[in-house]
Amino acid sequence: MSGVKCINKLFTVSFSIVLLISSLTGCAGLPYSAKYSVSSFGKNTNSSYNYPTFASDLCVAGGDIGEDLSFSDVVSAGLFDLSNRETLYAKNVNARIMPASLTKVMTAMVALKYGSLEQVLVAGDDVYVNESGAQKIGLKQGDRMTLDQALHILLIYSANDVANLIASNIGGSIPDFVELMNKEAKTIGATNSHFENPHGLTSDEHYVTAYDMYLMFNAALQYDTFNEIINMNEYNTSYLDSSGNSKEVAISNTNGFLAGNKSAPSGVTVIGGKTGTTTAAGHCLILLARDISASPYIAVVMRDTDSGTLYNDMTELLKEIVK
Repeated sequence: MSGVKCINKLFTVSFSIVLLISSLTGCAGLPYSAKYSVSSFGKNTNSSYNYPTFASDLCVAGGDIGEDLSFSDVVSAGLFDLSNRETLYAKNVNARIMPASLTKVMTAMVALKYGSLEQVLVAGDDVYVNESGAQKIGLKQGDRMTLDQALHILLIYSANDVANLIASNIGGSIPDFVELMNKEAKTIGATNSHFENPHGLTSDEHYVTAYDMYLMFNAALQYDTFNEIINMNEYNTSYLDSSGNSKEVAISNTNGFLAGNKSAPSGVTVIGGKTGTTTAAGHCLILLARDISASPYIAVVMRDTDSGTLYNDMTELLKEIVK
């Protein structure tokens, strides 16, 4: 399949990132502890490993590209070859849609740019999430944890109250942090997106495009911490409540490919990604994957009808890598 070549845009990044994964034993002199199990291409390991992430040029997609994969008419999907700087597949990639928790990719990127991992975040009265069924760990006013802990819980478990915690502390307030999200989105070229919150719960003027999600995910991969977290199966940590009591958290990844519930096509390895689901947004998934030559790809499927269909569609999309 012929793709669309990429063009130089906005920033230059390294093609390969070397990540060192080791057990976390504490947080910079604070009474917190953390440990995790890493899924390194399907196997739990604490050893060091290398993998390439993304190229310095960005792919472009002005419309639909590639053969029909029999996705629903409302699905937005894209597959981007980062080594060859080609768009291999695109369907509705420039349609404005709700992103659900894929929003948290942008939340994490902004937090990594403007915060420090050792920074202690303290929950205010704006931490609460009252929407029925919303994913959360039950933070209360006065609870505190480091940004490093918060980012792990944000990206692995997709906790919406932790998104509020990050936004309020890094931005000074949730609205000010959201303003930073919109500013940074424009800076990386994601001009067809607009954020109204840091978590992705439904709001009428909160939208992205699948192409913009590629740009945001691509930009987030500049940060070693982001690469590390999206590859993790599990995360266990403890944080402090307002009285100084320790509160334990044990979470598992919501990504079926990492959790072992779903299998990638032969010749394709899923490195990590982010899930997102709301009634309004449907079922969404963005992934970093590689082929047998270690060449990296970003794959995104959004607005699917249910989890089963989402993973079936993503598997079909990943097959385009090895065609």
